[in-house]
Order: sequence, then structure tokens, then C-alpha cells
Amino acid sequence: MFNIERWQEIFESISKNKLRTFLTGVSVASGIFILVILLGAGKGLQNGIEKQFERDAAGIIEVWSGVTTKEYKGLNPGRQIQFRNSDYSQSVQKFDDKLDIKASTYNFWGGLISYGKESGTYQYRGVDPEYGQIENLTIVEGRYINSKDLSNYEKAAVIGMKIKTDLFKEKEALGKEILINNINFKVVGVFTDPGGEREEARAYLPKSTVQRTFGGSDKISNMFFTLKKTDDYDEALAQSKKFTQDLKDLLKGKNVIAPDDDSGVGVYNSVEDAKQFYDLNLYIRLFFWWVGICTIIAGVVGVSNIMLIIVKERTKEIGIRKALGASPFSIIFMILHESIFITTISGFAGLLASLLLLEFVGPMVQSEYFQHPEVDFNVALSTLFLLVFAGAMAGFFPAFRAAKIKPIVALRDE
Repeated sequence: MFNIERWQEIFESISKNKLRTFLTGVSVASGIFILVILLGAGKGLQNGIEKQFERDAAGIIEVWSGVTTKEYKGLNPGRQIQFRNSDYSQSVQKFDDKLDIKASTYNFWGGLISYGKESGTYQYRGVDPEYGQIENLTIVEGRYINSKDLSNYEKAAVIGMKIKTDLFKEKEALGKEILINNINFKVVGVFTDPGGEREEARAYLPKSTVQRTFGGSDKISNMFFTLKKTDDYDEALAQSKKFTQDLKDLLKGKNVIAPDDDSGVGVYNSVEDAKQFYDLNLYIRLFFWWVGICTIIAGVVGVSNIMLIIVKERTKEIGIRKALGASPFSIIFMILHESIFITTISGFAGLLASLLLLEFVGPMVQSEYFQHPEVDFNVALSTLFLLVFAGAMAGFFPAFRAAKIKPIVALRDE
């Protein structure tokens, strides 16, 4: 029930100690402010990390060949391993029941691509049809490389938006002939990529055509795999680790590489990296929570000290109240009411300031691994409950002390 006399007492107590109450409120507000800003920063880190993983399909396992470092079966170290179509087909055949997406590429890291008077040096790759899913790209015009392109050795090209903009400007690109190292290819598609301009400065061609046209024979540069999805992350991680080890063993055996020579076959498992990134992000967010809560505790201690002083100053008043029949609960509630009021108002001020800062300044702070710092509704709700709890804790011990005061002792207090 609303008690106007109780509120008058609270405001009268605050007005008598304006500076002390203000400084205490600032300490509580700064605690909430720091906590929310830190949690927003943690969310910004999480958004940045998730953005990195959005660039490609989830759970990619990439394989490439390297240089041996150990002698094995009479073969000297320092051999450059070259993967071929048979390595890829044998890998797919053995692990097909475990695979979701599979693709291989034959890469050229720089080649002259031109149209009319416009030209530039761009990366081009011979790819399999499923490679577009690996890159998580989006076709905005035309189509992607298909199985017919591979079987017929078509001179088809899917170009990134940057190449399209550089070479064609505002003109239509579909159906036009471009020169890639003086070989004609027909543009059949244009794509965008979450990785941005760097990824869009590429041209994708049928792998079979690239191998035949540019002297690749049956060579491949990389193999890409994703495993079938599982509901449990730990299970997915265990499966990906076993798959990578089995795949390495297969490729080492086929290419006569020592079992303990990890330089001959390189493997990147994004599932393992994702766990490391998300674990790091979790630790950072827990640290932020710890720092913010410690700051709030410092403010709560200040509120508690104020309430102890107020109890001391009002000892005689409390004695009179008890002598007139006030229950211990009513005394406790009176002190708690004031404590929760000061803490909640101060905390809301800090919460509002932090949310405004994240809303207006957050979007301006952008980097590759830090994007859109924000605090969602659940976190804001959590801080609200934290405020009420902090206020109750700040006032409980002074209130409990006040309730234990004996009327006769309180009336003697000077």
C-alpha cells in the first residue's frame, strides 16, 4: 500500500544529506554504467567473431599439401607434395557417409583478367559445384558453376562483385566474354561474399577447364569438407577431430609421408577454432561481469555505510517508534525502503546513460573483430533485478541492526 508519510520521511532524510546521498548514488550509477558498457563490449566482440565465421560455411575442414620434413621409405625430406584428383575422389569415397559438403579447388593467386579496355590482376580458381556453399557466397546475377560445366570443360566464369564493378562499371556482365590470361571465358554469374571486397575480387571457373587450359593436368590445390550436423557441440568437435586425423592418415599413406610428419599435409579445422574463439569470448564476458559486479559492490558498500549513519542519527526516533509499538519488521522495511530507493534511482541513471552511449556511440566503433556493441533485453532485465537486490542488501544489515535496538537504550542515545 502507498504510504505518503513514508515517502516524505525518505525525501526529508535525503534532503538533509544531499551531498552524501549524491556521492553514494554516483558510485552505484557508475557501477551499473561500467557493467553494462563492459557487457556491451563483450557482445561487440561476440558479434565480430560470429561475423568472421559467417564468411564461410559452418564447420569447414580445409586440407592442403605441404613439404615433407622427414625421411620416409627411402624418400628424402623436403619433397613438395602435390594433391591430385585421385586424392580428393578417394577421400570422398572413404568418408562419404560422414560428409555434408565436399569440394576441391585448383587455385591461381594472381592472373590478368580484362574486358575491353579495362583490366586488373585478380585471383581465379577452378572449383567444384559445391564450392559456392563452402564460401557461403550469394549469386546476385546468373548462376554458379555446375556439373555440366565440369563434364563439358566449359569456359564459364562466375565473377565477384568487385571484378564486375572494376571491369564492367554500370554495364551488364552476364553473357560477356572476358579474358583470363588471354583465354576467353563467358560470364555466367556474379556473386557477393560475406567476406567483402577481398573475397569478391575472385573469379570461379570449372575445375576441369582450369586444369586442362592452364596446364594443371589433374592437380588440385585444396580440399574442403563439412561434416553432417549433430545436435551436440562436443560430439561435433570429437567427430571433426577424428575425421581430420583419419583424413590425414589416408593422405599421408597415399602420398608416402611419414605418419608423424605434420608438414606434408596441412589441415585447418574451423570447428576447433570456433570453440577456442567462443571459449575466449566466454572468459572475457565473465571477466567483464566480475569487474562490473565488483564496482557495484563498492557502490552498495557506500549505500550500506550511509544507511548505518542514518540509523545512528535516528536511533532515538527508532526507539520512540518501538516504544509506541512499531514492530521490528516495520523498522526493517523503513530502512530497506530508503536504501532500495537510493540504489534503484542511481542504478537506473547509470543504466540509462550506458544504454544511450551504446545506442549512439556503439555503431561508430567498428573493426574486424568488434562490431555493434549492444545489450539485449535479458541483460537489461538482469541488471534491473541486480539493482533491486543490491539495494536490499545495502539496507538489510543497517535495518537489522536498527530492529534490534532496545527502546530504553535508544531513548538514552544523545
